[in-house]
Amino acid sequence: MLTLEPLRPDHADAVFAFELANRAWFARTVPDRGDAYFAGFAERHAALLAEQAAGVCRFHVVLDPTGTLVGRINLMDLVDGSAELGYRIAESAAGRGVAKAAVAQVRRLAAHSYGLRSLTAVTTLDNPASMAVLAHNGFAVIAEFLLDGRPAVRYHRGLEGS
Repeated sequence: MLTLEPLRPDHADAVFAFELANRAWFARTVPDRGDAYFAGFAERHAALLAEQAAGVCRFHVVLDPTGTLVGRINLMDLVDGSAELGYRIAESAAGRGVAKAAVAQVRRLAAHSYGLRSLTAVTTLDNPASMAVLAHNGFAVIAEFLLDGRPAVRYHRGLEGS
């Protein structure tokens, strides 16, 4: 069973290690965070915690049954009952249903704990795994566009009945 925990100050070292260990893996399908992200990680982590405290975003870590951080899943830009979903799953956990389960859990949190009514998400067309995760969780394609020059799609999911 996976556990989602709200991002906390004491997650910093594990999140940094997770991002660093999976940097090349993530860069295959999403824009690289760049060296500045890692050089200023402590400040960035503190800024995320401040955004979360202000209610602007909801950041979570995904822990496997052993307590190892295997992913991140976030609800960003909470406005008017909606938020944008984003997630990253470690290469070591890929293909095991972790993303599907984490999205399902955060979808329920969004509806029942955070009072959201809808979510959006974005992925590139060269990321069929993410497209499958979103489809499995009831997201529907609403637009196609270019993301950093790469063909991408935007998804939407209402949360009624989640």
